Amino acid sequence: MLPRRRFYSVPCMVKAPGQFGFLSALVRIVRGRPHVPPAVADNPLLQRILRRRSVRRYDDRPLPDEVFAAILEAARVAPSTVNLQTWSFALFTAESWRATFGRPIPFQAQRAVIVLADTHRARTVFEAFPRSPLIEYTIGVMNAALAAMNMTLAAEALGVSSVMLSETGRSGLLDAAYLKDKLGLPDGVVPLMTIVFGYAKGPRPPMPPRLPLQEICFTGCYRETDPLVMRRWLEEMIAGYKAAFPRSSFEAQLHVYRSRIGQAEQELRRLVLGDDTN
Repeated sequence: MLPRRRFYSVPCMVKAPGQFGFLSALVRIVRGRPHVPPAVADNPLLQRILRRRSVRRYDDRPLPDEVFAAILEAARVAPSTVNLQTWSFALFTAESWRATFGRPIPFQAQRAVIVLADTHRARTVFEAFPRSPLIEYTIGVMNAALAAMNMTLAAEALGVSSVMLSETGRSGLLDAAYLKDKLGLPDGVVPLMTIVFGYAKGPRPPMPPRLPLQEICFTGCYRETDPLVMRRWLEEMIAGYKAAFPRSSFEAQLHVYRSRIGQAEQELRRLVLGDDTN
């Protein structure tokens, strides 16, 4: 059995690395590459998966209807628990998004899909199922997430870039109650994320900091991650965010999430559990 390591939690108030640490972290990010056994490195599908990046800058080229239809078809055929297909997708063009929300699609993307966990549809034919909100919600999230990933990979295969949003532009889980009202969603349908699609503007971003495979896999009993590895990862996250968004910081983004999570938790409890307790 592997020895268990003592775990040190990352503090809420993160400290940015000094200039030397900042540059060292950026170098590690730029040099980061997927590690694939040479025997399978040339597999085309694997290359597409490893090449995909979250893109936050798009040009104004329109996304053809047939390309978007193919992306949606990839979502429709995704695997799901007992083939329940507990998902729905709210579709938007740039024009319909602006008409609905009064602002452009984030990052000037051309199309958007709000991915929803949907257990409402199955209940119209499976009324005998016992009420089990946490299980239903979890199954809905699992299945919808698989469909969402299929969309991003299909887009990549068609030369289209994407990014999944959970907070930017009131477009995801942290604004579930707002989206439920805007989209007229019935009980059992919960917004999870928005995926925006378009043609990338500028160079492809580097691979975000990834933890080593040996730190996220284990055999036998769960093994805590090396705290030094976690702190190194955090340094890279802070440096990478600062390089991508010079006018902001990783800590500022964490503050946004911290300030909103409490309210979002209450809203989700009401939407999923019917719990009005504050």
